[in-house]
Order: sequence, then structure tokens, then C-alpha cells
Amino acid sequence: MTSLKQFIRNVRAAKTIADERAVVQKESAAIRASFREESHDSNVRRNNVAKLLYLFTLGERTHFGQIECLKLLASPRFADKRLGYLGTMLLLDENQEVLTLVTNSLQNDLNHPNQYIVGLALCTLGNIASVEMSRDLFQQVEQIISSANPYIRRKAALCAMRICRKVPDLQEHFLDKAKTLLQDRNHGVLLCGLTLVTGLCEADEEEDNENGIIDMFRPLVPSLVKILKGLSTSGYAPEHDVTGITDPFVQVKILRLFRVLARGDSQVSEQINDILAQVATNTESSKNVGNSILYEAVLTILDIEADSGLRVLGVNILGKFLSNRDNNIRYVALNTLVKVVAVEPNAVQRHRNTILDCLRDPDISIRRRALDLSFTLINESNVRVLIRELLAFLEVADNEFKPVMTSQIGIAADRFAPNKRWHVDTMLRVLKLAGNYVKEQILSSFVRLIATTPDLQTYSVQKLYAALKDDVTQEGLILAGSWVIGEYGDSLLRGGQYEEEELVKEVKESDIVDLFETILSSAYAGQIATQYIVTAAMKLTTRLNDPPQVERLRRLIQRYSANLDVEIQQRAVEYGNLFGFDQIRRGVLEKMPPPEIREEQRVLGEATKKTKARAPKKKPAQAATEDLLLDLMGDPGMDTNGPANGSQTQSTDLLADIMGGGPSTSSPAPQTKSPPPSNVNSIMDLFSNPSTAPAQQARPPPQQSASLDLFGSTASPPPQTSTPPVASGPPTHPVYNKNDLQITFQLKRDASAIQLLARFRNTNDFGGRLGSVNLQAAVPKSQKLQLQPISSSELDGGQDAMQQMRVTALNGPPPARLRLRLKVSYQGAGGPVTEQVDWSEPS
Repeated sequence: MTSLKQFIRNVRAAKTIADERAVVQKESAAIRASFREESHDSNVRRNNVAKLLYLFTLGERTHFGQIECLKLLASPRFADKRLGYLGTMLLLDENQEVLTLVTNSLQNDLNHPNQYIVGLALCTLGNIASVEMSRDLFQQVEQIISSANPYIRRKAALCAMRICRKVPDLQEHFLDKAKTLLQDRNHGVLLCGLTLVTGLCEADEEEDNENGIIDMFRPLVPSLVKILKGLSTSGYAPEHDVTGITDPFVQVKILRLFRVLARGDSQVSEQINDILAQVATNTESSKNVGNSILYEAVLTILDIEADSGLRVLGVNILGKFLSNRDNNIRYVALNTLVKVVAVEPNAVQRHRNTILDCLRDPDISIRRRALDLSFTLINESNVRVLIRELLAFLEVADNEFKPVMTSQIGIAADRFAPNKRWHVDTMLRVLKLAGNYVKEQILSSFVRLIATTPDLQTYSVQKLYAALKDDVTQEGLILAGSWVIGEYGDSLLRGGQYEEEELVKEVKESDIVDLFETILSSAYAGQIATQYIVTAAMKLTTRLNDPPQVERLRRLIQRYSANLDVEIQQRAVEYGNLFGFDQIRRGVLEKMPPPEIREEQRVLGEATKKTKARAPKKKPAQAATEDLLLDLMGDPGMDTNGPANGSQTQSTDLLADIMGGGPSTSSPAPQTKSPPPSNVNSIMDLFSNPSTAPAQQARPPPQQSASLDLFGSTASPPPQTSTPPVASGPPTHPVYNKNDLQITFQLKRDASAIQLLARFRNTNDFGGRLGSVNLQAAVPKSQKLQLQPISSSELDGGQDAMQQMRVTALNGPPPARLRLRLKVSYQGAGGPVTEQVDWSEPS
């Protein structure tokens, strides 16, 4: 057997990991052998346990020494007990079954005449006490906490905090003792008493002051203010001085307790306002000890009902921290200012330049916190200055910052842009600097901005064209540029000025086609970029006037008719077939109408994963409705869909329309208006079965309701009278009939989907009105539901309304028997009504 020192030397002398493992295994085997011999020599046992503790620090297995630690506890020698308790705290935890054997030793040592042995027992109990041990030994701790020995009192206070944390029911046994500790003149006992009271109050605060513990300690605030004032104004005290400040530990604990007691209480806040101002102004800030007190004082000021002047003082202290050389102090200042900016924005704005300087700090954690804070400072008055600084930082920022920065700059520009020209310039700059990191929502918002601003469309397309000529390495720039050039490419050919002093160079039609050829032949043309450019090239065939260039675009599209990507191949084939029908092609590829901008589209959340191009994308309002339905219905196995408002039309998702795939989710035209002429039927005939196409072309267009067309009905639209409509075609299934509202379904099946027509009728023929009629539906997750808005959400007596649905299966044919979960809401004569209905298709 070797000594502990020799064992440590052997481990350190190992030159490889294998050598070190061999030394450890050999010594562990020797320790096990010694344990099996059951030597009664306490020196040997103590030496073995000491080596086990060293092995524990190395991360080795030491479970076989737990019983030996318990044997050391039974020894009468202090050296054995000290090492035994240390081993017990390190090698055991409250989940070990062996811990039950420690209770008897602790109970004996808590009554020991030697204060140091009592201290060892209290320290061990405070570290590893389980619920059972706490209930068994709390009475001894309660007696010891009133001891005349300050050494034992302070350890008992910390042990009591552990017991109260483990068993909250035992708190009442220590409340009076804790009050006594706060009046102790010994600084060590006072410090431990403050820790105990703070723990009790914080636990009570988490339970919304259920036990009234916070109210019980609030009367002690004046005495604590007196203690803190004495510590902050006292002269040199050798016993408690730390670099010129008297007992900073007690000061910090008192400030923390003030924060808990005064939170939400204006009276207590008023009592401590003066002492907080005194501490904040008189504490020396040249050393870390003073900074720790100042930081705790600032946290207390900002967390209580302090007056405005005191809050400004706290923010100024944090601003002074930002100029400190210590990165730790700067970090906590930035971290705190992020939480304060919502409360005192003007005070934080005064330190804007210092915060921006932190963006250039070598420490990445400082840069990250400064970046978070910079975005919270942006408002209408400083958006130009701050965005300029953030764009300069984006140019040199680490790649991990760029996704967040591009999203935040896009959101800030959308909210605070002084004008649309500045907004476009800012997003162009973002696309040039970090186009590969721009999320889909930001890109969609930028495209929507251009589409809804006719005055800037020429300017934007010229700028994007010039940017793409200079750099084709940024994916976001390629996507936005290809969409805008495809939509407004004819504006490039007009020339003119896009800057007051700068003339746009003349752009030829061949230059635009050359640009697309260059991008497609580069290594930066990924699958999505290729999809965008193929669609943009198809649009340009109606924007350009030079037949040779149109032919080049046709050949460009034809190249991709055999592409390995099925989506690109299908689009290229479809586009190629359109060249044989020029009139249809020009009608289909007309400029898109500007989308309707709703408030939901201004809220940009976390980037969603890219889905297949043909999958229809959900609008933000749709996604919000789905989440709401899932919460209301409480069925995780259902997939939901529904309109945000029955009276609103859903705006077009521009980026989804670029790919042109999937069934449309836009709202149908109101049933009272005749639909505008469309080329959709002709296009569908173009790609349909040749045997059926001539018959479809020869058939005259029906002049009936679009909803009835889905079901093959030849009846005219239902009259708005009290006479029930006579429906032909699919049978009618009752769904809901209450409070004058009747809902029925008609179903029609085909090989790929189930079409539903929901009919709403106000059965009160005497004029009772139903308002805000809304139907939302959910299907199992193996299916997908498209739900169009209701034709009219207001129903007078005898009036009807209709709503279309389409159910498809994600894999395989539609279900043999349809099952829906419906949520019906309306405003009736007796007030608002909301009901949930489970409906199954009759067999």
C-alpha cells in the first residue's frame, strides 16, 4: 500500500492515458483488497478513503468505498470523522439507499459536546439531507439554532434552509428563529440568517405568498435599513474590511432580501429608496468588491416600485459598467440592460454609443449581448443610425450571428422604416452582405414590399439586376432578384435614373437572358434557385419583345424538361407546352396583383423548414388558427385548418406562387358576384387526357355557382328566400341544428380527394339574425384539409350561406369513411355560442 502523496505522484508521472489508467486500476484493486481484510487500523482506512476522494476528483468509480466512509463516522477521533463526513458528502447523495445508515451517526454528533464535530454533522446534513432525514433531524437543528455558540448557530441556519427547501411543511418551525438571527450582532450569524430568510421568502413568493412569510418579515425592513446604513457609512473595521469596504457580503445579502420584500409593495419600496440611493452614490466603483454591491443595488432598484429618478441612477451605473475593462462586468451590464430597456427606454438610449462600441469587442459573448441590446433600442427616431451601424457589423460578423441579424434587421425595417425607398435599400444591402442567411419570411416580406409599391418597382428591379451582375454567390439575392426580374423585367428595358446622380446603364434583352444563364451555370444555383429562375424565365417570355431572346428562354426552359428533380422537370414540361398556346400563355403570365397586407404578416416568427415546392404553404393566420383549434379541441392526433376570418380573403403568398405548385388556398369569389373570365379551364384541358379534352372544350361554360360546380349540380344558385333550397346531386347529411342554425353537408368523392359543401341556414323565418357565423374543422393527421371562407357570416331569417372543403390523404387514397371534428361559433339571440361537434360520414 502506498501513501496518498505517493499515489498522486504516480498518477502525475504517467505519460499516457493508458499508463494513468493502469496506475488507477492497480491502486483501486489494492484498496478493495484492503477493505476485504477489514483492518481495524483507522489510519489505513483513512488513507484508503483519502485516495478514494482523489479518485473521485479524477472521475473514477468510487462506489465501493461508501461503507468505509460510514465506518469512519463511528470513530471517536476527530480526524476520522472529518474525513468520513467529507467522503459521505462527496460519494453519497440523497438518492442513495446507504444514506439511511447515516441518520444515527448524525443524530449522535449533533448532540456532541465538541462544536467542531457538531459543525461537521450540520454541514453534512445541509448538503445531502433527504426528505426522510429532514423529518427525523429537524428538531435537533431547531434546538441548535438557538445555541449560544455563534459558530454552531450560523451552520444550523444554513442547514435549516436545506430542510425547509426539502420539506416546506417544516418552515413554520424556523420562522421565529430566523427573526432572531436577523438581530444577531455577529456578522457571520447575520449573514447566514439573511440567507435563510431570503430562501424562505423566495420559496413563498413562488407560491404567490400563500403562507404569508413575506408579510411576516416586512416589519423588519427598518432594522435592516439601519444595519445597511451603518455598514455603508462606517469607517475602517479590520475584522470585516475587504479592500476598504466593510463586509460587502452582508451588504449584498441585505440588498437581495430588500428586493424580495419590496417587490410589488410601494410602502416597503418607499422605506428603502433613500438607502438605495445612498449605497448607489457612495460605494466605490474602482474595485470588484464595490461593483458587486452596486450591481446588487441596481437589480434591487429596477425590481421594486422605485421612483423614476432612482431608476435612471441605476441605468447610469450600468452604463458606467460598460466602460469597465473587465469583460465580466460589461457582460452583466449588457445582460441587465436588455431587461431594463422596456422599463426605462430613454435612460438606456443615452448609452447607445457605448453599446454600439461593444459590437467591436473581441469577446464573442460581449458582441452577442450587445447585438441583442442594440435591436431593442431601435425606434422611429434612431432607426437610420442604428441600422447603419448594424449593417456595418453584419459585414464583418461571424456566420453564427448572420441568421439572427438578417431577421432582426428585416423586422426593424418593416416596423420603423421612415420611407419605402429606405426600406428597399436596407433590404438590398442585407441581401448583398448575407443573402445566404436570410430566412424565408424576411425574403417574402421584401418581395411583398416591392409588389405593393408600384413607384419603386422600376427602381428595385434595376438595383437587383445590378447587384446580381456583381455577385451571384448570395442565395437570397438570387431568389429575390429572379422573382422581381421575372415579374417586372420589362422595366429594365426602359432605362432612366434610379439615383439622382447615377444613370442606369442601358440593359438589353440579351443581357437579362445572359444573367440567368450565368447564374444557372454557376456553382451557386441550388435546387430552389433553379426553380425560381425557370419560373422567372417563363414570365420573361411575355415581358420581352425580341423573338430570338424569347427563343433562348424557351430553350433554357426545355433543358430542364429532363431534370432529375421531379418538380423542376414537371414545371419545365408544363411551361414548354404553354408555348403552343400564346393567348393562354400571356393571360396566365400576366403581372400578379399586389397582395393584401394583413397585420399577421408583419409578425415574423422563427424560420420554418422548407417544404416541397408543390405543397401548399400555410398563411400565418391559417397557422395561428390551427394552433388555436388544437388547443381548444385537445386532440394531438388531429390536423386542423381554417380561415382566420370568414369575411376576409386570404392574401397570396408570393413565394409560394413563384413555384406555382399545389392546390390554391385563396378565397373563392362571393356567391353574389359573377366570377371573372379565366383561362384556368383551358389550361387544365391542355394537360388532360386527349380523349376527353375535345369534349370539355366543346362544352359551353356553365353559368351557375362555382360551389355547385364542384358537385356536378345543374341547379341554379339557391334563392335568398324562406323557401328551402332544393339540392340535386349528392345526398344531404345533417350536421348541426340548434338555436335557429342548421348545417348540412354534401359530399362528392373522386380518386384523389373528397369535396364537401357545407350549407348554413337560418331557420327562423320571422327575422331573427345570426351573426359572426364561423365553422372550423379538424381531420386526423393522416389527412389534409383545405377550408375556404364562408360565403356570408351574417344570416338573416331564412337566409343561406355556403362553405367549401377539400379533404385529401397524405399517403394513399382518401379515407373510406370521413371523420371530422367541427367547431361552430355564431352570435345568436341569446348571445355568443361556441360548440364542438364530432361528425362521421354515414356508412
